[in-house]
Amino acid sequence: MPSFHHPCLCVLAGAGDPGAGPCGFGTYFLEGRGVDHWITEYWDTDDRRWVRVDTEHLGNGYVEHPEDLAPGEFLTGGEAWVRYRAGLVDGQNFGVPGTDHAWGPAEISGNAVRDLAALCNREMLPWDEWGRMTAAYEGKTGPDYDHLIDTLANTCAEDDAQALSRLLGHEDLAVPDHMLK
Repeated sequence: MPSFHHPCLCVLAGAGDPGAGPCGFGTYFLEGRGVDHWITEYWDTDDRRWVRVDTEHLGNGYVEHPEDLAPGEFLTGGEAWVRYRAGLVDGQNFGVPGTDHAWGPAEISGNAVRDLAALCNREMLPWDEWGRMTAAYEGKTGPDYDHLIDTLANTCAEDDAQALSRLLGHEDLAVPDHMLK
């Protein structure tokens, strides 16, 4: 699976733009489903807002304006988690197409953790797992982990770099050094 957002982030960085590579779910691929996906965000200084771009699907017709995704067309892992926990979406409808096992709340929490890493400039691969992610995929986490992901989702929404960095230091969320080499 090619990663289209990584080269875009390099171009943005070279231009001095604080781009980001959110991990989450595209809601425009399969009706009623959130499909595992990564996009690119950049700061629009004129409009004073983050612009979400689906760099992988520019010109492919999946969505009307991939160069400026509308609210809800892409949900970060944290945004999807908040909606799931509020009962606004069915967690079983979020996952990786072509698989039977990679659907459900654990996929949402996994993408929330990957999104936290991305927000802290730790760009990971879509299949990387660390901390308690594997245990979550195996159904071996409980309410304490769910509450940690609640905190993660709320912190990611605040866009506070120091709070994000502190949270990424949590033993269940920290990216191991060997994965960063």
